[in-house]
Amino acid sequence: MSICVEVVMEDGFVDVLEIGCDAGIRYDERLEQDMIALPIGPRIQRFATAASPAYLDTHGRPTHPRELLSHACLRGQFASGAMPTWFFERDSELLQLNPSGPLLVRPGAAIDLAISAAVAGVGIIHLFEDMLRAQLASGELEPILEPWWQEFSGPFLYYPGHRHLPAPLRAFVEFLKECNSSY
Repeated sequence: MSICVEVVMEDGFVDVLEIGCDAGIRYDERLEQDMIALPIGPRIQRFATAASPAYLDTHGRPTHPRELLSHACLRGQFASGAMPTWFFERDSELLQLNPSGPLLVRPGAAIDLAISAAVAGVGIIHLFEDMLRAQLASGELEPILEPWWQEFSGPFLYYPGHRHLPAPLRAFVEFLKECNSSY
């Protein structure tokens, strides 16, 4: 049996069943209570904050998250108009910031534009660490405020527990369970 996975990316919180999907992917704080949730991917993730060495040489290296308010920050915006808050955490201190900057992108393919802009020295980016891993490893981006990078639990595949699973979804769930055993 072959399985075809159709991916629909919405940056708002929609009822996946209502739009015709068998399952969805969300983080635990957004899961519905009546859903079965299967952990997928790394269980601990972080948001990373970084900029090009050239940007930091010119504008300085922030030592506290509040200093980002005086920097050019590359932001994301959902279709609803909401802009995700930047969270930072160290010891028992939790900070929420809404810095401004010269570039605002929507999630999806435009994330690559934001990463390229950060590498080009346009400003500071705050994004999933895994999305910046290659640029951090190559030195194109320099990590900043690393002790403040907030950790959170990884995503879940979720689907309703009150109905029979379609065979393709059941096969996909089994595949993911096998993949998860490597984490």
